[in-house]
Amino acid sequence: MSRRAKLLEGRVVAVTGAAKGIGAATAAAFAAAGARVALGDIDIETAHRTAAEIGDRASAFGLDVSDASSFESFLDAVESELGPLDVLVNNAGIIAPGEFLSESDDVTRKQLDVNVYGVIVGSKLAGRRFAAVNGGHIVNIASTFGVTAAPGLATYAATKHAIVGLSEALQQELSPLGVRVTAVLPGPVRTESEIRSGSLVRKIVKVEPAQVADAIVEAVADQSSGPIFVPGPFGPVLRGAHLLPRSLREGAFRFMTWSGVTGPDVPVESVHESR
Repeated sequence: MSRRAKLLEGRVVAVTGAAKGIGAATAAAFAAAGARVALGDIDIETAHRTAAEIGDRASAFGLDVSDASSFESFLDAVESELGPLDVLVNNAGIIAPGEFLSESDDVTRKQLDVNVYGVIVGSKLAGRRFAAVNGGHIVNIASTFGVTAAPGLATYAATKHAIVGLSEALQQELSPLGVRVTAVLPGPVRTESEIRSGSLVRKIVKVEPAQVADAIVEAVADQSSGPIFVPGPFGPVLRGAHLLPRSLREGAFRFMTWSGVTGPDVPVESVHESR
């Protein structure tokens, strides 16, 4: 039995936004390590297909992370079917690249609802359950844009900065209660959403969902509090970038990030992603 399997065998893990992308890869990685995994997603049909592909250790549940009652019902259902929850991965997120001044209020609100409110609600609901048993691990998926920024991603960067700050505060507040909180900060990830939105990310910084999933599973197995950058070298690179003159720093971020946006903003329905 592998080290991960020894540490994770039989544990119950819930992953939000798990129908595809990082969420699906994370669910598969936990299942491969012996955990029982709940895939929560607003796209329940795709979530069921993904769970079936993963195998007997995976189950799919409907979930709208922007609705507190839906989130609580999701956690109740997971514990009823799989047993007491050990890990929550707050992964669900959306991104709508485009010019900030042209961004519609609907697009702004949707990013805040899913990327910030959904993570806060999930952390609160799971945190209460974990604190009651003096254990548990919350993993919040942020982004390297949670510690930097780039044109065309203002609102998205704002939401991810919020998650980095939230996770740091919660780790300090909840650790005395036996609850661990970890922020994972991937670089731009190769997902279906970048194709649907018409955006192109420079190949130099592409991260595969499986890389992020591996980092998440390792963080839980090692009980790491992070923050964890994916890939690891992004951390010192971004910290070093902030020491550069502003003109050089901004030029580097423009090169590494979004280009080719097809319009001033992108309809919410075209960018909703499961990470």
